[in-house]
Amino acid sequence: MLTKIEIRKDRKDKDGLCPLYLKALAGGTRKRLILPVSGDPEYWDSVHGVFYIEKGRKEVEAKERNQRHKQINAYLEEQRTRINDILRDFERANINPTATQFIDKFCLNDSKYPVSKFWEQHIQSLKETGHIGNAACYENTLHIARLFDKKFDSLFFQDIDIRYIKRFDDFLQKPRETKIKLKGGNIKTKERLGVKGNTRKYYHKAFRALLNLAIQEGVGSPDTYPYGKNGFDIGSLEEETTKRYLPVETMQRIKATQMDNYVLEVTRRLFVTMYYMYGISFVDAALLTEENICKLNGGEYIIYKRQKTQHAKKVKPITIKIAEDLRQHLDWFSANTNLIGNSLLPIVSKEGLSGEKLYDHIRSRFVTNNKHLKKLGVAFHVEKTLTSYVSRHTMAMTLQENDIPREIISQLLGHSDIKITKTYLDSFDSKVIDEAAKVL
Repeated sequence: MLTKIEIRKDRKDKDGLCPLYLKALAGGTRKRLILPVSGDPEYWDSVHGVFYIEKGRKEVEAKERNQRHKQINAYLEEQRTRINDILRDFERANINPTATQFIDKFCLNDSKYPVSKFWEQHIQSLKETGHIGNAACYENTLHIARLFDKKFDSLFFQDIDIRYIKRFDDFLQKPRETKIKLKGGNIKTKERLGVKGNTRKYYHKAFRALLNLAIQEGVGSPDTYPYGKNGFDIGSLEEETTKRYLPVETMQRIKATQMDNYVLEVTRRLFVTMYYMYGISFVDAALLTEENICKLNGGEYIIYKRQKTQHAKKVKPITIKIAEDLRQHLDWFSANTNLIGNSLLPIVSKEGLSGEKLYDHIRSRFVTNNKHLKKLGVAFHVEKTLTSYVSRHTMAMTLQENDIPREIISQLLGHSDIKITKTYLDSFDSKVIDEAAKVL
């Protein structure tokens, strides 16, 4: 059995500090446990497993850092004593422990790891590895959790049981007031309704994933885990949403009718282009560049992986043939709009953005585009509000109505599971319902 205390440089908190973890290696298997302390990685002595203490430094910042690192070093010395005691206990019992057995024994009386600290470190890790959208999901859920429980930052994982989660869900369903800070410093109070089932599911899935990760890394509490078998049922929250797709005739009119207003014409062409691109999502469309164009079998294709699922296992890239209609729109954008860098579409409007700033910019452009789509929908007398999602749903329904197999539609949509595709397609066309009424 080998044990060592190391620092996780890939996970930083908002102050740039990295957590320490205990690594156990036995019989070719390895387990690690994150410890409830963090320090400056630049001062970590990996050989001796302690933080350097700077001598002769009188600056306030250096003194504070030295004091913090002295306290951590004292804590680490205590943990090494515990480690040796546990190993002697196994030896006296004539047990050659596995890495899991050792970590379980170590955690038995030391499960005090703050939930919010682990949560914030995970968010920071997601941002640093480019998972900006996923990080935003965890940030939103952490914000709601703190609104629900003013003492959330002092909670430990064993405090999060099924009763706590049920109270959290009750909070989500109740109306509440929020304070909004306006320009000039004024505060505005806004009444918010309780959230619906699908939004509750969004928060619970993030909460569940965070608890699962904590258990996986050895700081969570399996005994109080509130989800899973006999726990809080997230699946029961799902509500079927209204299918938002356009009739064939309406889509044909939008394809064929140019707008006199330049902004609405750009909006119309972008909506149609995303339809031709198999209902590509707005964020994926924003990130397409000329580098995504490849020549295959004598033709041109756009090949990309969805931002949402690109890191998932066995995810295949989506391949879009650049047919004549799609090529005409791409050429129009090239000639009539200001494309940033080598972008294919006029969505990103600022140069040099990356990471979180790029994500926030695209979200802002998404909101603006939907405002323009709303006006476009009024111009074409669309009954329901026109959004970028409508092009995606319309594309999927159009393919289904033309007898394209659902397995193919699922692949074109970039879904990881065909069950997701069914939520798009499991609805009767109104014509079918009309025919059913005639039979009666």
